[in-house]
Amino acid sequence: MGKIGRNEQCPCGSGKKFKHCCLPKEQAGLVRTDPEAALKISLLSEIDAIVAVALEKRQKIKELGVFILLATENGDAWLLEITDSDAVQLAKDGEALEIPIDEKSDTIEINWSHTFDLRQKVFELTAYSDKSKTVMAEYPVREITASIKRIKKRFPSEVLDRVHVDPAAQEQTA
Repeated sequence: MGKIGRNEQCPCGSGKKFKHCCLPKEQAGLVRTDPEAALKISLLSEIDAIVAVALEKRQKIKELGVFILLATENGDAWLLEITDSDAVQLAKDGEALEIPIDEKSDTIEINWSHTFDLRQKVFELTAYSDKSKTVMAEYPVREITASIKRIKKRFPSEVLDRVHVDPAAQEQTA
């Protein structure tokens, strides 16, 4: 796990910069810096937290591994995966949606509903079901782009290439 930069968002989920939140506590010895404890963060618990923020109609972006959790001021929440630009909606207009995720200790299965593209300062979604495109003009494209760059910088390309498991290959080994 990489070192947290002073100006990055604090991993505690407060939304504050690390230097204004947990860094002073860590320096004073008040926060556990055990890397194994940091790895025990559950994707589902982080999804619950971002949906709660969306229900309050507040904007927040949280990075978790290769995922970006996004809550918007209009009450939408999304889970974005940066290696294949997949997306699934978690909340819409302040209402929580069913979460199509099966999280196990060694794998996470997600039923992605969309792909996303950040083009010309616009967040564009394409539905897998009918290939319809939707432009979300009010979404924080600059912040999402910065998060993607940080994640790609944090993980080597070899690791990012191995994020997805091919179901056909998995069935052959079973």
